[in-house]
Amino acid sequence: MAPTLFDIDAKPGDLIEIFGGIYRHWAVFIGGNEVVHLIPSTHRGGDLVEVLTFLESRNTTVRRQRIWEVVGSNRFHVNNLLDDKYQPLEPSIIVSNAVKMVGQERPYNVATHNSEHFVTELRYGKPESRQVQTAAVIGGVATVGVAIAVLGAALFSASRQNKDKK
Repeated sequence: MAPTLFDIDAKPGDLIEIFGGIYRHWAVFIGGNEVVHLIPSTHRGGDLVEVLTFLESRNTTVRRQRIWEVVGSNRFHVNNLLDDKYQPLEPSIIVSNAVKMVGQERPYNVATHNSEHFVTELRYGKPESRQVQTAAVIGGVATVGVAIAVLGAALFSASRQNKDKK
């Protein structure tokens, strides 16, 4: 049996987070077990949450679908992640704006125009992606770690050269 949103009590305008490995796909619940979300223009069917499906595409299409068509066998839940930071728009406005966008082509960029940016702009009027912010922090920490390792190696090498000269 296909999953239903009745188990998680979604209301129109809620954001749905869909888990697919390292990548999270996002959709806006519009009622009647339907969502509006971005789908890569190059999508040929199969699992939408596969990160390569999105990375291969520079454009997306706004699509209205049944939730279980989007979720497939992946876990999902309601996650209005920025309600503590921003006042959400009225649910009727969120749904109306989402439905008006169905069929539109939109640019896609994993860092600046992904599915999370799309849904947060619909719900809060501000496109944000915590997924991207988290990746940026992790990338920044890794960069700092590499820089410290390089600096340490350079200092060790210089110290060793000074000892060899004496």
